Amino acid sequence: MKKTVIGAVALLGAMAVTSVSAKETISVVGSNSASPLVEVFAETYMNAGEQVFIEIQAPGSSAGVRAAKDGSADLGISSRDLKPEEKSEDLKELVIARDGIAVVVNPQNEVEALTAEQVSAIYKGEISNWKEVGGADKPIVAITRDTASGTRGAFEDIMSLKKKIGDVKVSAISQRAQVANGNGALKVSVASNPYAIGYISLGTVDSSVQPLSIDGAAATVDNVKNGSYKVARPFLVLYKAGAPSAETQKFLDWMVADEAQAIADKKGYISVN
Repeated sequence: MKKTVIGAVALLGAMAVTSVSAKETISVVGSNSASPLVEVFAETYMNAGEQVFIEIQAPGSSAGVRAAKDGSADLGISSRDLKPEEKSEDLKELVIARDGIAVVVNPQNEVEALTAEQVSAIYKGEISNWKEVGGADKPIVAITRDTASGTRGAFEDIMSLKKKIGDVKVSAISQRAQVANGNGALKVSVASNPYAIGYISLGTVDSSVQPLSIDGAAATVDNVKNGSYKVARPFLVLYKAGAPSAETQKFLDWMVADEAQAIADKKGYISVN
């Protein structure tokens, strides 16, 4: 009897291993800002009984572009448009959602609105005290993202925070700006400093920070959709033409179908259909 039980357990274990190993793994690498949405997509998709395991890493948009181009991942994710030098005929782009970039301050800050020009001047270091924009007589603590961040890249493009040195465009953000590694880390930094300013994915805004109106438009999903809030960018999934397996293509198709896009809406992002 004892041998029979052990044998049954061993057989069940073998069956479980076979079941897991039978699932195809889809590797996804890229944006720290877009990954929370892709993670929800992946969890929902896998829980529906699809025979795949979706593995996600979020080192940044630039890493996602590289991973998709060199084939080290099945899919790359980017929270910014591709740079001209990153584009190629065999690299395909799929917009899975759009997202606003909220310029945020601490809830204790009395400043509720800025112009895009003022935001740009703050990040260039040209405006350094809150009293210059209607706030308290306190130094502004500007917090930015690391250079690999897609959110930073999109923010720099939208806010004219690039400058030319010779033939090369580089960041115009002041060297005095503090750098946060990740959307969550930046939000925590602003939430813990009454005189800080930063920028995060609109879909991750909560009561710990206060989003500012920019050029008279509040940072809302509706205003991103109607075009009045212009600090916005796409969430891209990238892949090599002809490279996706049948299961990977099925997941790609699902992310832009009604079920996934309803999830994007519910999470505070902007659906694409």
